[in-house]
Amino acid sequence: MRPRERPKRSAAEIVRWRRQRAAWMAALEPTLLFQRLFDHIPGVYFFAKNKAGHLMFASEGLMQRYQMPDDSEIIGRTDFDLNPDTMAQAYVDDDKRLLAGKAEVIERVELWWDSQGIPDWFLVTKLPLFDRRRKIQGVMGTLRRPDEAERRLPVFQTVAQAVEIIRHDYAKPLLIEDVAKSCGQSLRQLQRRFQSAFGITPQEFLIKTRVLAAVQLLERTTMTASEIAQQCGFVDASSFTQHFRKRMGESPAAYRRARR
Repeated sequence: MRPRERPKRSAAEIVRWRRQRAAWMAALEPTLLFQRLFDHIPGVYFFAKNKAGHLMFASEGLMQRYQMPDDSEIIGRTDFDLNPDTMAQAYVDDDKRLLAGKAEVIERVELWWDSQGIPDWFLVTKLPLFDRRRKIQGVMGTLRRPDEAERRLPVFQTVAQAVEIIRHDYAKPLLIEDVAKSCGQSLRQLQRRFQSAFGITPQEFLIKTRVLAAVQLLERTTMTASEIAQQCGFVDASSFTQHFRKRMGESPAAYRRARR
């Protein structure tokens, strides 16, 4: 079936309808607008933040990811309240570009937590939020996992198998050379393609995955540094502490104390 043919509308009619839309929007309850739709779209997570980076809205799925029962737990939180510092800083840097008007939309692949607390890649889209005077007052965005068709795109296919190996085997004594071989690529090819997709090397991706997994254990368990090191694939507690401090800006012990 074809859509019906529509008569061309005059500029005056379009202006009139836009005024009616503005009046209709002004009459609606601000806290019950269209963001509620995201509570009913599986696999899509919505958020909106003010200029200072405080969360004003978050979909139910997003709150569940952070193990928060309702809106009272997440409103007013910042990225640094919810995520490891390195991840939070990347989100904040994106926001600064939007708030400064240096970008109209940001779409990229980034690491985030899956439902098991393991780093996975998500497609993130962010847009600026404007007030009635067209001044930027915040940022809104969505996160979602790539679907099967998107995972077949070149940017995913070149590194997808390597990412899955690292995600599932990061706790093992894993060599990137062996990962490249398992993917039918040379080490140089994998490094170049990983850099293109994520902006980091596969070696750094492996270490970050281990550090992010360690963050979860520090926050949710009473395991010692040695136990966490072994659980997350580090050679020993000293190596774990060194890598953790470099990427998180503090030792594992200090990180745990600050969040108790």
